[in-house]
Amino acid sequence: MIAHGLLFSMLNIDIKFAIFHLEVTFTRLMCSCAAFTPSSRSFMAAAAEVPVLDFVAAAITLTGALSILQFFDELAKRDLLEKKLSRKLVHILSGLVFMLFWPLFSMAPYAKYMAAFAPAANGLRMIGLGLGLLKNDALVKAMSREGGRRELLKGPLYYALTITLITLCFWRNSPVGAVAVANLCAGDGFADIVGRKYGTKKLPYNNSKTFIGSLAFFALASLVSMGYTAYFAAFGYFEATWRMYLATMVVSLSAAFAESLPLPLDDNFTVPFVAVAVGMLLLPF
Repeated sequence: MIAHGLLFSMLNIDIKFAIFHLEVTFTRLMCSCAAFTPSSRSFMAAAAEVPVLDFVAAAITLTGALSILQFFDELAKRDLLEKKLSRKLVHILSGLVFMLFWPLFSMAPYAKYMAAFAPAANGLRMIGLGLGLLKNDALVKAMSREGGRRELLKGPLYYALTITLITLCFWRNSPVGAVAVANLCAGDGFADIVGRKYGTKKLPYNNSKTFIGSLAFFALASLVSMGYTAYFAAFGYFEATWRMYLATMVVSLSAAFAESLPLPLDDNFTVPFVAVAVGMLLLPF
């Protein structure tokens, strides 16, 4: 309740107006994401419009994403890294490194679909491993909580699908997508790492979460969100202002509060959803 009060007092907006604005912006978002390819064109004609640069960028992005997984796969094989820490580092780095490659892509309309291929391919890999169609015991160990392959069909798959959808719906021309991914990766990831290591005082409404973990979420998510906002603004995709940086902090505060709640939903859904919802109210897209 304190977080909600702080949020609306900082913004000084009417609740009814906020809900109405969210409905309007959500409708605009759905219209922009309605289809992956125009129905009036064949797949081959659409593919021909994609510059060669985007194929190269997609290959580099996919290689980078797989390299992170391979690196922690090797660490898991050698038992050089504690399993929970390995899983959280993959959680933190995969999405953040993925966004670093976005400026490699052209300004073509289909560029974002080429970029989304990397997390989508990772999602398909999680499905293959989870169903037993693919075999990689070390990767399953590094990515799962208890070492079971079926776990990959939950959190890791949700993570890949969420980043894929955010890429397709917001892309680099809007800070909303970058901030949502930053909260999912840096916020949620560091909240668990810091909370498990230094957390002693539990939250009164959730005994599985700590004050220091939620604080780490807010601090790291805010810093990384502002960093990526500045990063994409430097490439000229949008203009960053001090109000925008302040808004990213409000988004991170909201997402941190959502992550701290004892909800039945996976954090890989709740955190980016809240970040997107609040971001659509406060940030341009």
